[in-house]
Amino acid sequence: MTEAPLIIAVAPNGARRRQADHSAIPVTAAETAATAALCAEAGASLLHLHVRDRDENHILDADAYRDAIAAVRKAVGNRMIVQITTEAVGHYSQAEQMAVVRAVRPEAVSVALRELIQTPEDEPEAAAFLAELANDDVMVQHIVYTPSEVTHLRGLMRRGVVPDDRPPFPLFVLGRYSAGQVSSPADLLPFLHAWGDAGPWAMCAFGRREAACTAVAAGLGGHVRVGFENNLWLPDGGVAAHNADLVALAAQAGALAGRAPATAEAARTLLHPPPATPSNVQGD
Repeated sequence: MTEAPLIIAVAPNGARRRQADHSAIPVTAAETAATAALCAEAGASLLHLHVRDRDENHILDADAYRDAIAAVRKAVGNRMIVQITTEAVGHYSQAEQMAVVRAVRPEAVSVALRELIQTPEDEPEAAAFLAELANDDVMVQHIVYTPSEVTHLRGLMRRGVVPDDRPPFPLFVLGRYSAGQVSSPADLLPFLHAWGDAGPWAMCAFGRREAACTAVAAGLGGHVRVGFENNLWLPDGGVAAHNADLVALAAQAGALAGRAPATAEAARTLLHPPPATPSNVQGD
C-alpha cells in the first residue's frame, strides 16, 4: 500500500446506548480496556472515550476518566490515542465541559462546536480554552453536524478563535440519532465541499451503511470513526458481535483504497505535528 494510512477511531459506547441495547457495549473501565485491546488488534489507533456511572449514565467526571485512561493504557500501552469526549447530552454546561478537560489533561479531546460556541459572546472564552489546550499539546477534534458548521469552523480558524497551527481534524457527523437512522455516503459530499483542502478530516455514520460511508471516506482521503456509539449493524443487516467487527470492516475498506490502518504513532504525527519553525533565510 502506498497511500497515506487510514486513521480508524472507535467509539465503543457513546452517551446513550446501554448494555440492554447490546451486551458488548462497555460501561466500566475494565470493559472499556478490554474493548480497546480487541479494537487495537483489528486496526483502530484512536479510542473515543465515554465514561458512565453505576447506572450506566453518561458522565463528565475527571476521576472516572482517569480510571478509564489508566485501564486502557495498561491494556494497550501507547498503541492507541485516547480521546475523551465533552458531550453535553443536554445536561452539562460549557463551564463543566471545559472544567473536566482541564482536570484530566488528556492526550486528546473531542468538542462539539455547537456546544462550545453557542453564541458570538462565547467566542473569547472558547478561544482562551482552545489556546490553553494547544499550549498543553492536547489534540482537539471538532465535532460538526452540518456543512454550515464546517463553514463556521473555517471562519473561526481564520479569525484565530480556533488555533490553526495544528490540524483541527473535524469529525463530520452524517445523520442524527433517530429511530431507524441510516446515513448515506452521499451525505459526506456537502461537508467536503465546505471543508475544501483545510486539512485532515474524519467522518462517522449511523446505521448499517456505516461501512459504505467508511469506504467512500477512505477512498476520498479521509479518516473514519466507527463503533457502537453510532451503529450496531453489519452491512447485511445483522448485528455486529463486537466493536472490533466494525473496526475490521473499516480496515478492509481502507485496504480497498490502498490504505493500511494507521498506527497510533503515525496518527499522532499527522494530527499533532511539531510546531512549524521558520526556514533558514540566506542573506544577500
